[in-house]
Amino acid sequence: MDHLRQVVERVLDSPQLTMTICFAGLYATYYMFYVVRKPYLACGDEKLRKFITSHCPVVQENYWPTWWCFESRVLTVLRAVIQSKPKVNYVGEKLITPDSGEIVLDWVENDDNSKFPKDRRPTVLLMPGLTGSSGENYILHMVHDASEMGYRSVVFNNRGTGASTLRTPRTYCAANTEDTEFVINHIKDKYPEAPLMGVGVSLGGGIMFNYMAYWGSRARLDAAMIISAPYNLLESSVSMHRPLNYWIFNRHLARNLRRLFAKNLALFENHLGIDTAHVLRSESIKDFDERFTTKIFGYESVDHYYTDASLHTKVHRLARPVLCLSASDDPFAPHHSIPVKEAEENENIAIVVTSHGGHIGFMEGTFPRDKNYMYRWFKQYVSAVFEHGNKKA
Repeated sequence: MDHLRQVVERVLDSPQLTMTICFAGLYATYYMFYVVRKPYLACGDEKLRKFITSHCPVVQENYWPTWWCFESRVLTVLRAVIQSKPKVNYVGEKLITPDSGEIVLDWVENDDNSKFPKDRRPTVLLMPGLTGSSGENYILHMVHDASEMGYRSVVFNNRGTGASTLRTPRTYCAANTEDTEFVINHIKDKYPEAPLMGVGVSLGGGIMFNYMAYWGSRARLDAAMIISAPYNLLESSVSMHRPLNYWIFNRHLARNLRRLFAKNLALFENHLGIDTAHVLRSESIKDFDERFTTKIFGYESVDHYYTDASLHTKVHRLARPVLCLSASDDPFAPHHSIPVKEAEENENIAIVVTSHGGHIGFMEGTFPRDKNYMYRWFKQYVSAVFEHGNKKA
């Protein structure tokens, strides 16, 4: 007791130590009571809800974001910087589209795994974000996890990204699903007996959602998983122009878009009235979309494009199971833009909303180099679809 009293007295005699302990206590209290939460599951169909809760136990657990960096922008940036890159050996396949464009698919056939015969091996189609490709660390982790579960993976690199060459004056956008349809038909023609599901991240998730909504019951994916997709691009644009988001994310992504454009400048000279110098001065994603994307895909304005590409008005069109993983604090998809109410009125969608997570962040654990909440969702939902999907059907 005397020793304990002496320690307490020393603490009380040190204002700096006292303040540190008080701050640590307040921080821990805030983290435990306001950060750590079970995800909210918005799902209007009892059968789909039961399917998810039965086969994805992660939905019943608290999400514990990495305690020292749970702020949304910090999570988003650090995940991209510190996450490991599992070794993946891709085999590339070059496809030529009907308009003579080029798409590169990166395959991991997983022939060393004997869990399934090759012609019926379940296949995961992965679609990366805005300027991403098969080399993104989040894609590599999901490909690695799919291989461990015995599945085949194929990553769809948009025109001009990854190892593909832009051969025609056309790129890609959130609303257009022609290339996605082309790729999915190619995979199904190649492996007609293999179950196929899609996983799209950010922009890739938006395109995949639009594909599922456009084709409805005729979609050739058994199910889809959408991660950190912006549901309402008009609201996303407003959020991305807030000062911190603008300087941390918007300008950086606009720079990446300008680089892709600059690599293929000759293709767009005097094409559809595009002012190449003006495009190269784009300081934001909206600038780039207004000066380039809208012209390439025939929109009257950038607001017309964003309205057409948005997902929140298309929830009712889904006819195959779609699971969406979103974070309330995602700067690309503000909380009020997540169509929770619409999901609760549709039988083919479930939206999982976490209190924290940022944009494709979802780090967890004290040393989050490998751990990630969205990878756990990926493994459990993909396995549920391929191993127990008939129960939902």
